[in-house]
Amino acid sequence: MLQADVETNMHAVSINTSSSDPREPAAAERALRVNLAAAYRLVALNRWDDLIFTHLSVRVPGPEHHFLINPHDLMFEEITASSLVKIDLDGHPVEPTDHVVNPAAFTIHSAVHMAREDAQAVMHLHTPSGQAVSGMKEGLLPHTQTAMLVAGDVAYHEYEGVATDLEERERLVRDLGDKHVMILRNHGTLAVGGSIPECWLRLYFLERACEAQVLMLGAGRDNLHNPPQGAQEKVSRQANPETVAMVSQSLAWPALLRKLDRLDPSYRD
Repeated sequence: MLQADVETNMHAVSINTSSSDPREPAAAERALRVNLAAAYRLVALNRWDDLIFTHLSVRVPGPEHHFLINPHDLMFEEITASSLVKIDLDGHPVEPTDHVVNPAAFTIHSAVHMAREDAQAVMHLHTPSGQAVSGMKEGLLPHTQTAMLVAGDVAYHEYEGVATDLEERERLVRDLGDKHVMILRNHGTLAVGGSIPECWLRLYFLERACEAQVLMLGAGRDNLHNPPQGAQEKVSRQANPETVAMVSQSLAWPALLRKLDRLDPSYRD
């Protein structure tokens, strides 16, 4: 499915959101701000937000590993490109701001951004379905196609309380390893990606898989149909990182930005 989409859309549109030269640091950061603000709006649109208590981040260009994250006092539907807060790996604002940053957000996101050079974007949610699966012994079941797209790439991290203890960062990084999605036990879901579109698509697959699992188990475990032997492995190969990156950046993300622009383009402000 994904590979066929890639092969027939190699010349799809670019995700650049600025007409400026993307090699310029200011233009590159502006594009990241617009895309991250769009991701926040999409979380709100999908009703995945948890008041003001979850968070998405992106690392900006430069050796300092500064990253952009939401101001803790705004609803996701209010977030704009210019309202995002840029902080360093110690949690301090890099530029003057009247907003505050969620301490738990800093702990989780700084851990991943410091340890994973390939993790430009990190997204974390507390959806009811994600939390439900995080509290199940078996974790994510590979019983739907969407689950199989991520099932071979899922890590698990044990619950340690609200993530304000900086010492937890080492264990978060250890448990994530080289995976791209994580189920935080008794807590929620997390995804990382080499770009905002890629991270978003991985998070979307994980969340949809969790939603389907909750519905599926609601019908009773006796009704579960196990996929044929080898099916999960085949789908995992089809959803390889290169394919996910191409599909997310060239197909899904431009379509999502067009949708947001039709509904409310103020996220670009």
